[in-house]
Amino acid sequence: MAGNRVVAIDGPAGSGKTTTAREVARRLGWVHLDSGALYRAVTLAALDADVPPDDPLRVVALTGQLPIRWVFAVDAFKPEVAGTDVTQAIRSLRVTAQVSAYASLPQVRDWVNQELRHAAERAPSGVVIEGRDIGTVVFPDAGVKVFLTARPETRAARRLAQEGKAEDMGSVRRRSRELVRRDDADAGRDVAPLRAAPDAVTMDTTDLSFEEQVDRVVTLARQALA
Repeated sequence: MAGNRVVAIDGPAGSGKTTTAREVARRLGWVHLDSGALYRAVTLAALDADVPPDDPLRVVALTGQLPIRWVFAVDAFKPEVAGTDVTQAIRSLRVTAQVSAYASLPQVRDWVNQELRHAAERAPSGVVIEGRDIGTVVFPDAGVKVFLTARPETRAARRLAQEGKAEDMGSVRRRSRELVRRDDADAGRDVAPLRAAPDAVTMDTTDLSFEEQVDRVVTLARQALA
């Protein structure tokens, strides 16, 4: 797929990547691809099979044994494990707590990156993909690269709201600390660390409405296509 048919959206957890990417894809008439969903699917499968992250070969073997795969549905790819849609299951707290450990494995990252590229090739139109290394590793030739960020407290409140949990000060502080720890782990890993691509547009969404951030990304995509 030509690079200008890929919009790569990277950034830390809670920065609004997934919701933004999904709406940008809808407005462009493109396909939404959530890279984090595949890492979470691998993590869920490994946890259910009691395969620890220190056994990467067994972890990757699960991808073919179960199998773990993308299934195209209308306007997005959804993750399946052993023939079951795990879109909701991969958002559990136990998966969230462990996904960084599995996602940091080079063997897992290689497999996921390959699956992402294959999915993009199968898409009937352009793709909008979000993750942590899309613009730096997976699609370095993406026509549009955006790095979303926001203050930890803002990201924490968003995550709690998504989970339908109370957004009191104590909960926000605790979740904020969790997100910062995950940011540090993702930014400090040896393989594909979390960082903005040199040619990415960095967008702080702390004080932006959802509509504003979507509009900005859509505008960038349309300018690139023009």
